[in-house]
Amino acid sequence: MARKILICLHGNEVTPRFDLATEVLIAFVGDDGKVQGEKVVVLPKASAEMICHMVLTESIQVVICGGIEEEYYQYLSWKRVQVLDSVIGNYREALERYAEGRLQAGDVVGAHES
Repeated sequence: MARKILICLHGNEVTPRFDLATEVLIAFVGDDGKVQGEKVVVLPKASAEMICHMVLTESIQVVICGGIEEEYYQYLSWKRVQVLDSVIGNYREALERYAEGRLQAGDVVGAHES
């Protein structure tokens, strides 16, 4: 099943905190595990509530982020959104790993890997 993913960004990295993201990447991953399209959305300000609203209005199925407060994690989970939190490193590598079925919460990816 094709999936719609949101990654919280800080430059080329997954943002360290969900509530501090001012940019997000929305990507589509097809059944074949390939990224079929993506767009970057710049937010007017950092706001966890704004990101949660975007997740619901854009029908996002997976959120990839760094740290996230329990309140937002539970809310998104309740709305049946998969949250892969505590991901550290390059967002492109995180997206590729997700598309390949290899990304898990807590992973360190990209330039930060040893």
